[in-house]
Amino acid sequence: MTFLPRVVMLSRSRKFGRYPEARWANRAFVTIQVSIALLVLLSLVHPSQAFAANRELETVLTGSRQRIEKLDYRATGRLTRVEGDGKRTSYKFVAKAHWFPDGLRLLFEISGPGSEKTSLLLQMSASGHVTIEAVLPGEKAASALPFERWNDPLVGTDFSYEDMVESYFFWKNQELLAPEKYGARDCFVLKSMSGSQDRTYYDSVTSWIDRGILFPVHVVKTLRGTGQQKGFVYYGLRQVGGAWSASQVEASLKGKPGSSILVIEGGSGKANLGRKDFDLGQSNAQGEKGK
Repeated sequence: MTFLPRVVMLSRSRKFGRYPEARWANRAFVTIQVSIALLVLLSLVHPSQAFAANRELETVLTGSRQRIEKLDYRATGRLTRVEGDGKRTSYKFVAKAHWFPDGLRLLFEISGPGSEKTSLLLQMSASGHVTIEAVLPGEKAASALPFERWNDPLVGTDFSYEDMVESYFFWKNQELLAPEKYGARDCFVLKSMSGSQDRTYYDSVTSWIDRGILFPVHVVKTLRGTGQQKGFVYYGLRQVGGAWSASQVEASLKGKPGSSILVIEGGSGKANLGRKDFDLGQSNAQGEKGK
């Protein structure tokens, strides 16, 4: 609409002869026609680009969510904290997960170098809402883990309690960034942003997801408030029973020496688990009997 002031000024000049208003009305009409033509042209170009971007975003989210919604596994392995000087502290763990009609349940039990044991039951709904129950060393009964502790280091490693579940794929705010390579892999780059409705210590999570298998190979999480970043690298990607998984995950805090490594040593990708397999109190009681 920037041509309007110019029309008013020139229409006051005496150099335009008879009916200057008609001449400039015609010119204004032509200008409007050109503007409309440009808008039509732009409308033909941008929707297709937006549609393609939305289609890719839907592909990434659907693939990531379906991967989690098909979980049904038992796994054993070790969790190791590697200090900057190379010193290692290792823990054994047993894990099992299953997606039920009301969401995901994941039971994670960690045995320390001594007799101490940490047991976690994480539950996530289809909307990404997470709850965590725990039996911590020295405790005999399960209780809800206060949200204030969700970002605490899990048995002194770089993994937090919250890191045990990929709730960020279910957040409402998702954005697909420009594709990038991570190593030799062509990746979608998905940025998941938390909202006020999400119980999380993370402001955003950026995932590099292999375009061919729709499995993350690298993830960077940014903490709320501080902006501190935590990186995760997934190694040994493999397909078991039609589902992709990683045999090893390494976590590290930017600026902090050392890292932590979670290694899967055995298990089953088709465990046929039921709700009774996720009784945290029963699991802890069996552990006490086994001592």
